[in-house]
Amino acid sequence: MRAALVVVALVAAVVSPVSTAAAESCARLHVPMAQRQVVSCLGELTTAGTVASGHTVAADWAGLTQASLPQPSGVPGIQVDGYFPDSSATNTNNGWNHDAQFVLRLPDRWNGGLVVTGSPGSRRQYANDRAIADFVLSKGYAFAATDKGNTGVTFYHDGRRPGDALAEWNQRVTQLTIAAKAVVAQRYGRLPDRTVMAGISNGGYLVRWQLENVPWLYDGGIDWEGTLWRTDGPNLFTFLPAALRNYPAYAAGSPQAHDAMLAAGYAPGSEFLWPFHNQVYWDLTQRTYREEFDPAFDGALDAGTPYCASGTPACDADYDYASVPRTVHAAVAKVALTGRIGKPLITLHGTLDTLLPISQSSDVYAEMIRDRGRSRLHHYHRIEGGNHTDGLVDTFPDKLVPLAPEFQKAVTELENWLR
Repeated sequence: MRAALVVVALVAAVVSPVSTAAAESCARLHVPMAQRQVVSCLGELTTAGTVASGHTVAADWAGLTQASLPQPSGVPGIQVDGYFPDSSATNTNNGWNHDAQFVLRLPDRWNGGLVVTGSPGSRRQYANDRAIADFVLSKGYAFAATDKGNTGVTFYHDGRRPGDALAEWNQRVTQLTIAAKAVVAQRYGRLPDRTVMAGISNGGYLVRWQLENVPWLYDGGIDWEGTLWRTDGPNLFTFLPAALRNYPAYAAGSPQAHDAMLAAGYAPGSEFLWPFHNQVYWDLTQRTYREEFDPAFDGALDAGTPYCASGTPACDADYDYASVPRTVHAAVAKVALTGRIGKPLITLHGTLDTLLPISQSSDVYAEMIRDRGRSRLHHYHRIEGGNHTDGLVDTFPDKLVPLAPEFQKAVTELENWLR
């Protein structure tokens, strides 16, 4: 988004704010650039009420939090659901079959802040409702979330060229941030005092990208175990194939395969998590993201062959990112990070993350920030016993600690930092 568009959208919002009475009646709120919007006055904006009222989709956030995560309530306000113009239709929420869907929540008791998020994984716009929205709404923040412009395990079908689907994620977050600031100004009569970008996994990547590329839109960000994209690596393609290639032999008892897993970056002590990640995450993640950046690798196949054995033709277990064509690296370069953040950033990452190993992800990103001379803008918290998905805390309560409480601490930390 051009800076001029930011200025036009926000100045228009401030010059012509609607009255409080009109806003409270859910009238005249307009989301800039939106193709469709539905405005609802709700007695409860948190999931304590939105599940029953149909203003969230629990499937979007299933498994992302531990069962014991507190569920706040008592947050009345306005919710705006809608979508921006888009040509893809992977998101079926609200019966719209339309991508670039968003949700805005505007509490009656506003603290002056705005939290913007993008969904983790390939989930949809309500994915952060339990892990992020409930807490920040209870503190009085306005909240905005986007589905990133494409969803589901075949998100790679979107876009014309390799890397386009993922690049759209960044554009949609920028678009939503501009629009959300304008709506906040309409609702409350002024722009937010502070705008914070927050997200989990792919959503954490979005935080990093926004603070590197459009930092003037934000006052700070919280990156919850963000995905690292680097043109020369490390990235998903430098450690996931090693897991696919070596895990079967490890499971059969091979000490050499175990050593290879550790060498690829998987943390010692995380072995109890390997069976689950082998079954659920590693294979699907490698194939779908490889198809996004390197669709020619498997010819006419659509995201390769699930769980193929090493040695099978065009098997993702044998994918060698270092030797792929330069066009693949160019596709990754579209979304690559640099570490050149322009606003304060707090990074949280669990030491037992078994999807995005910390040594190959946030440790590297922290070093990138240092190399750019931006360490003064970065607080990095390595959470001992933290894993990529808080839902697994319920399965392994004696071995894992949740990151959601650490995120809540980080919100307060960032507030104090920005003061």
